Amino acid sequence: MNKFLLAVHVLAAIVAVGPVTVAASMFPPSVRKALAEPGDAQVLSTVRVLHGICRVYATVGVAVPVFGFATAKNMGVLGDTWLIVSIALTTLAAVVLAALVLPRQTALMEGIGNIGTIGNSGAGEAARRATGRLAMSTGLFNLLWATVTVLMIVRPGSTTGA
Repeated sequence: MNKFLLAVHVLAAIVAVGPVTVAASMFPPSVRKALAEPGDAQVLSTVRVLHGICRVYATVGVAVPVFGFATAKNMGVLGDTWLIVSIALTTLAAVVLAALVLPRQTALMEGIGNIGTIGNSGAGEAARRATGRLAMSTGLFNLLWATVTVLMIVRPGSTTGA
């Protein structure tokens, strides 16, 4: 049972978290491109698709900690320090995604219809600054997940010799 739960946990992380990290990272440069090329339907479509990927896969990503907890419980490692740190970092990553990344993407998406009219105006500059803040939040989210991944592989104090 441990192998099954661990396999589902790892697959969920790859299938759910991977697309969010990639799509979220691609979102700010795509918005900047949309600002630089107003009226380009392909660029606007790309931005919308990236936002959709982030929303959908963030929801699917809930399976990662669910199966992670089940795996940890079956393996008897719920009290291990490396796991507690991983849980805290995962929670922080979820908060960053839910409170910063997705709302900032949504705000930019709501204004995307105005991209063609804002051009180089003050609103255009504000949108460019917003993409910078979004990129920073996305980088933090990605860094947190990378750290959790390393902890899951290295597992300090593990008896597996890793």
